[in-house]
Amino acid sequence: MPQTVHVERHFTASEAVRDIVIGMSDGLTVPFALAAGLSGALAPSSIVVTAGLAEIAAGSIAMGLGGYLAARSDAEHYASEKAREQMEIREIPEDEKHEVREVLETYGLTAEEAEPIVSALSLRPQAWVDFMMRFELGLEKPDPRRALASGLTIAVAYIAGGFIPLSPYFFLANAREGLFLSVAVTIAALAVFGFIKGHYTGAQPLRSLFQTTLIGGLAAGAAFAIARLIT
Repeated sequence: MPQTVHVERHFTASEAVRDIVIGMSDGLTVPFALAAGLSGALAPSSIVVTAGLAEIAAGSIAMGLGGYLAARSDAEHYASEKAREQMEIREIPEDEKHEVREVLETYGLTAEEAEPIVSALSLRPQAWVDFMMRFELGLEKPDPRRALASGLTIAVAYIAGGFIPLSPYFFLANAREGLFLSVAVTIAALAVFGFIKGHYTGAQPLRSLFQTTLIGGLAAGAAFAIARLIT
């Protein structure tokens, strides 16, 4: 009888999606708050656009740099922990074997069942280190290109998000009218973004749409209120 080939499909771009979410959500809310605050202060659309573009430029650089440094910190932390595990395996192997047994016991293995695995790992130092990194410390080996990719992704997503609430002011001379249209396009963008995010992450798209719109709308509203108080 012919067998149906089982093919597992797992979403493997969670880090990239996280970066896009970080950049896009900040890009939608911060420039919106700035533009809304200036609109409330009766600034002309030209001033709103100029200030918004300056904020998008500064914000994308700051956010991108933050993402780059965070990813670099993760890589450096992984490298230091790996060096420590390698040293401990060389200098205190019995203690490390005991730690392997404890890890395996958390998965329900008895001491007798765990012993062959401990013995096999002790003959493979690299695999032993990888096991400790993954199952004792919960650390995954970072992609060496992750830092640059993360920084660029966050920066580009911030720019894309920032232009959405700012775009009405390019076409409307009256800043008050631009504000109302900015609110509408920002909410619509949050809804579309939430739906797409849910589709690609495996979450229910409509639920993701609702959550993203609600949380993003609350964040944008809070930012707008603060901007109005300041201006």
